[in-house]
Amino acid sequence: MRFLLPVLAASVLAGTMLPSRDARADAAANVAGGPITSHDGATLYRQLCQGCHMANAKGAVGAATIPALAGNPKLASGGYPVYVILNGYGAMPWFSGTLDDAQIAALVNYVRTNFGNHYTDGVKPEDVAAVRTPTPEMEK
Repeated sequence: MRFLLPVLAASVLAGTMLPSRDARADAAANVAGGPITSHDGATLYRQLCQGCHMANAKGAVGAATIPALAGNPKLASGGYPVYVILNGYGAMPWFSGTLDDAQIAALVNYVRTNFGNHYTDGVKPEDVAAVRTPTPEMEK
């Protein structure tokens, strides 16, 4: 025990036991477990979103709070879910390297027109491309 306390104290002081200030959810590529090929919004929702946001999109509360997508007024602007899907938010992983622009548009349009949401101004792949931050892989 005498040895453990100084090591623990040194680790805490060095910051090795503290979470990174830049902590973000894992990349979606690691969460998805393989390539995503569907361009159908409902299928993408079932594959990628339903596990956390639930089948009814009402979210969940437990070890984390997963926001409801059902009846969510933040979805009124199509740009908001596009940004969140591309970049992640809180515990949600980012999908910028996993989904293409057409897949993200299909997923956003599905969520915005289902689960009690009635936002009919569709998002196009070009809208997603305008929000996407280029990655080093995209610049090659």
